[in-house]
Amino acid sequence: MTLLAVEELTVEIGGVPVVADVTFGLERGERVGLIGESGSGKSMTALSLIGLLPEEAEVRGRIDFDGRDIVRLGEGQRCRLRGDRVGMIFQEPMTALNPTMRVGRQVAEVLQLHQGASRSRAEARTLELLERVEFHDPERIVRAYPHELSGGQRQRILVATAIACSPALVLADEPTTALDVTVQAQVLRLLDRLVAEEDAALLLISHDLAVVSGMCDRLLVMYRGRIVEQGATATVLERPQHPYTQGLLATASALDGAVRGSVLPTVPDFLGAA
Repeated sequence: MTLLAVEELTVEIGGVPVVADVTFGLERGERVGLIGESGSGKSMTALSLIGLLPEEAEVRGRIDFDGRDIVRLGEGQRCRLRGDRVGMIFQEPMTALNPTMRVGRQVAEVLQLHQGASRSRAEARTLELLERVEFHDPERIVRAYPHELSGGQRQRILVATAIACSPALVLADEPTTALDVTVQAQVLRLLDRLVAEEDAALLLISHDLAVVSGMCDRLLVMYRGRIVEQGATATVLERPQHPYTQGLLATASALDGAVRGSVLPTVPDFLGAA
């Protein structure tokens, strides 16, 4: 059953389209990867889904989430949706977390706001959530400020916040880019397990083909604000049809085998200057 249906989504900022005629869908429990180079419109697409675009942004099209068009909801309705039915994991936790609040308070606020939990119930539930994201000393962590935690620990706080209300959809925007390889693997394994436990749909935004190939059922390839190719993960990676996808995969392969001083291939502009 379709959970999310995006139809001809266009986002313009200052009259310049940053997302253009984007159409795709997610089924309940499905995992979809959104890939492409930096600046291709991936994050702007994700922010459109939860109504967190800049004030000057103009949005056209339809974003049907569980029977409601997010584009036409009021800000209050979108606020109730964010963090409740849709969980978001941002790329950089130090900008997503409030540096002046203890992390336990930040997680508990989500439960109080969206589920009407009492303070004592929210605090108890916060400890449970921190255990779920593999903190072995949650009583210490709830009292910590973001700057007192490592990058991997902060990212796990964001994961705990995203799943706090058992959302139907989790949006993960480059959730491991700022982490070293070992911690990256730990966070991805954790995210994989929690999404499965919640039976949530996942939209995973990444430039890392290895990450999406291991976690996603389908791939969307984005270039200059447009979806240029989509299909089953294995099909897109093994038999890419669009020249941009082919170039993206060729570049990734070259990077894997690159030696110092070698010249890497470039991906030409396939959509012209428009």
